[in-house]
Amino acid sequence: MKLSIQNLEIEVAHQSIVRQVSLEVPAQKTVGLIGANGSGKSTLLRSIYKSIAPKKGTIYIDDIDVLTSPNKKVAKHLGVVGQFNELNFDLTVEQMVLLGRTPHKKMMEADNLYDFQRVQEALLRTNLMHDKDRSYLSLSGGEKQRVILARTIAQEPKVMILDEPTNHLDIRYQLEILTAVKDLDITTFVALHDLELTASYCDYIYALKNGEVIAQGTPEAVLTEELIAEIYQVKCQIYQNPITQQLGFHYSI
Repeated sequence: MKLSIQNLEIEVAHQSIVRQVSLEVPAQKTVGLIGANGSGKSTLLRSIYKSIAPKKGTIYIDDIDVLTSPNKKVAKHLGVVGQFNELNFDLTVEQMVLLGRTPHKKMMEADNLYDFQRVQEALLRTNLMHDKDRSYLSLSGGEKQRVILARTIAQEPKVMILDEPTNHLDIRYQLEILTAVKDLDITTFVALHDLELTASYCDYIYALKNGEVIAQGTPEAVLTEELIAEIYQVKCQIYQNPITQQLGFHYSI
């Protein structure tokens, strides 16, 4: 399934945050969204998963109108991994992941064998089987992020939104999470700060500045020294990483 956004405008407290944004995430591709803090990335993503209502524009997953369709219908196709995943109550890791099956259940419907099979598969994909009985609140930030990813995988979405999923995580957890997502082979739209990760995992990139798309294309086309300077106000030297053969970046102010 593909994600299509046309002419999206979003205001928050009477301030224009996203302006006339149009973009497309093709089926089974990973598309990145980059931009400095305050550029409108998170606001744009929140509108896709219906946390913020846009002033204008349309959002479709194939022929499903996200903005007018019931939340449960959208949740059967759209999964979200956000930045902040704190709870005021505690569950085990397995119970947290099982919540991903909620969009597929009728009211008061009991969990069945298929639900538990999807949970087990998600735990395996995220290397959490040995932690399934642990308290969620006892986990580190990186471990919690993997649980949220597992919950989203158990949801079986066709489209996944990730809002800076590697923020504050160490290198191992960053690679584990992005590799697990890539291996799902589903439509993925991800906002990232780390440009090396963006270059490594994304098939296509949109660059956002002041709520507007100012560039789009492959990582090699978009991630130029000139564009990085424009977006982040830093000097940048781009090179090819001899180990990964991907783009690498040196920054200075």
